[in-house]
Amino acid sequence: MDFEEAADAVYAAPAADFIATRNELAKQLKAAGDPLGSTRLKALRKPTVAAWIANLVARELPDQLDDLLALGDEFREATADLDGERLRELTPKRHQVLDQLANEAARLAGDRGQKLSPDVATKLRETLDAALIDPAAGDAVREGRLSSALRHVGFGVVDENGEPSNVTPLTDERRQAARERRAARQAEEAEEVSAEKQVEERARREQEEREAAAKAEAKRAFEDAVTAAQAAEATVEDLDKQLDDARDALSEAQALVHKLGAELDEARRAARDAQKHSREARKHYNRL
Repeated sequence: MDFEEAADAVYAAPAADFIATRNELAKQLKAAGDPLGSTRLKALRKPTVAAWIANLVARELPDQLDDLLALGDEFREATADLDGERLRELTPKRHQVLDQLANEAARLAGDRGQKLSPDVATKLRETLDAALIDPAAGDAVREGRLSSALRHVGFGVVDENGEPSNVTPLTDERRQAARERRAARQAEEAEEVSAEKQVEERARREQEEREAAAKAEAKRAFEDAVTAAQAAEATVEDLDKQLDDARDALSEAQALVHKLGAELDEARRAARDAQKHSREARKHYNRL
């Protein structure tokens, strides 16, 4: 283990174990024949809570941190070009990225038993904002070895005590990698939006097709009902006519029955009279 590896291990240790880890690794460096490295390691300062969480972000969320730093590049480019429209577009993005990264940092710290007080949360956000504004501050945060939170004060970056912070410039490779990740993410978001629109369009078409089918079915049902009603009405008219005809026939039959009955009664009276005359004639004949 050399000094760089030992320094990374020291700042990656839990905050409560910083001193013990630093001293133990310093002993190991000295025993390994690196007294200068041991001395340099012992000189490392224990990070404040805000700095420890910023270092945690550098280790656990490197991609998101690089996105933040690349966004700072865009701000500086838009500022240099006096591109007011672009700056207005980037400003809400700046707040969004800072909020998201600060929330993720709070979650990571909470998973490790470290709660954020309002003061620590403010200093952490100031550190992330300083990393966005100042490339050198961004590189210091990205290194993951802060001992103090940072703050941009208009003329440079200072630590929590107001002292100038020694920071180094951000590499072009890291900027480019962040830009490529952001472009890929934007492409994915565009694809998701397009997919959502396709789903909505398909759902709209399916709904229109269902409504059209329902209207067609309702129209067919209405036409069938009208046809059935017309057929029933025609049947009623036909049966009504048959009933009238039957009633007329019945009336004629009843009149005929009455007439035939009267004729039958008359015929019977005539028959009785004829029989009576026949008997009287027979009696008269017999007397002769």
